[in-house]
Amino acid sequence: MLEMKYLGSILLVLMGSMDCLTTVVGITYFGTQELNPIIAGLVHTNLPTFVILKLTVTVMVGLIFIWAEKTLMQNNSNKHEKSFRVAYATLRVSLAGIVIFLVIVVVNNSVVLLKTL
Repeated sequence: MLEMKYLGSILLVLMGSMDCLTTVVGITYFGTQELNPIIAGLVHTNLPTFVILKLTVTVMVGLIFIWAEKTLMQNNSNKHEKSFRVAYATLRVSLAGIVIFLVIVVVNNSVVLLKTL
């Protein structure tokens, strides 16, 4: 069974994957547009590369959060110090913020897709 400490990273990967899926479905079947100017050109010129890039970055970010937490837990001998508590809270809030952002993106993508039906 998966440990609860990985839940945030799992949700990040799940929401990032759902973002990718809803983007691809919208562009392929409903003529929607990618609003991210950094990758919009790639979406319309090479969709498989977009999917590979999007999913790779999503998984890597999830793994970076796992690695950062493991490193923080291993390298700090006193978990009651203020610096540890601030670093750990910053890590958790950052992960939660990214997951919340991706949930909003997926909801937005889903609303756009539903409006096109």
